[in-house]
Amino acid sequence: MAYLVQLLVSGLAIGAIYGLIAMGFAVIYKSTGLVNFAQGEMTMMVAYVAWTISTTVSGNVFVVALGAILFAVLLGLVIERLVMRPMLGEPVFATVMVTIGLAVILRSSIGFIWDAYPHGLDLGTGRDIVRVGGIGVRTGQIAVIATLLLMLAILWAFFRYSKFGIAMRAVAADDRTALLMGISATRVHAIAWAASSVIAGIAGVFFALSYDLSPAMYQLGLKAFPATILGGLDAVLGSGLGGLLIGITENLAGGYLGSAMKEVAGFAMIIVVLMIRPFGIFGERDIERV
Repeated sequence: MAYLVQLLVSGLAIGAIYGLIAMGFAVIYKSTGLVNFAQGEMTMMVAYVAWTISTTVSGNVFVVALGAILFAVLLGLVIERLVMRPMLGEPVFATVMVTIGLAVILRSSIGFIWDAYPHGLDLGTGRDIVRVGGIGVRTGQIAVIATLLLMLAILWAFFRYSKFGIAMRAVAADDRTALLMGISATRVHAIAWAASSVIAGIAGVFFALSYDLSPAMYQLGLKAFPATILGGLDAVLGSGLGGLLIGITENLAGGYLGSAMKEVAGFAMIIVVLMIRPFGIFGERDIERV
C-alpha cells in the first residue's frame, strides 16, 4: 500500500509539471488558435536562465524566480513579435511548421550558449524530504502541486471574469470579427505568448529544482502534449488536470508494468480517450484540429 501511495504522490508531482506546460499549450491555442511545438524548448530555456542566475548572480530563490519570470516574459514577447506576428494570416500548417523550426533553433542554442552536461539547480530548498503519513515527499514536489492548483484558480477566474480573458477567446474564435469589435489581436497574441512562456518556465524551474537540468528537458513538451490533448486543446483548466492524469498513469505503469510501459502509457491513454471523446475530456466539440 505504501508503494502505491508513493507512486501516486510522485505521479502527482511530475503530473503537475506536465500540467503547467500543457496549460501553456492551451493558453496559446485558446488565444491564437495555434499549436506551439516549441513549448518544451521554451520551458528548457527559462530553466537554464534560472540556473545561470543562481550560479553567477545570486542563489537567492526570490532573485532567481524574478529573473526567470522576467526572461520568460521577454522570450515570449520576442518570439511573438519577430517570429509569429509576420505569420498572421498565413495557412495554419505553415505557422505550425514555423514553431517546429523554432523548437529546433532553441534546442540547438543550449549547446552553443551552455553545454551538454547535466546540472543541478541548487537554491537551498526544494530537495528536502518531508514525511507525510510515512511517505517521503520532496518539498519541491509539494510546491509544484500547490503552484498548479494556484494557476488553475487564477486562469479560471481570468478567462471567466476578466474582459481581456474574454477578448482572448474572441480572437481565437474569429480574429477578423474581433478586430471589428475593437479588440487588438496583436496585443492579445503578445500577452498570450508571454503568459504561456511564464507558465512553462515555472514548470521548467520546478523540474530542474526537483530533478536535474539537461538538454533533454525539451522532452517535457512531448510528455505534456498528451495532457493538452487529453484535457482538450482549447481547455486551459482541462489541460492542467490532464497533466495530473498523465503523470499518475505513467508512474503506475512504470511501477507495476516496467519502465518501458512508462514511456508509452500517456499516449496509450489519449488514444483510448480520444476514441470516445475526440475533442478531449473538457474540450468543445467544434475544436479545429491541426
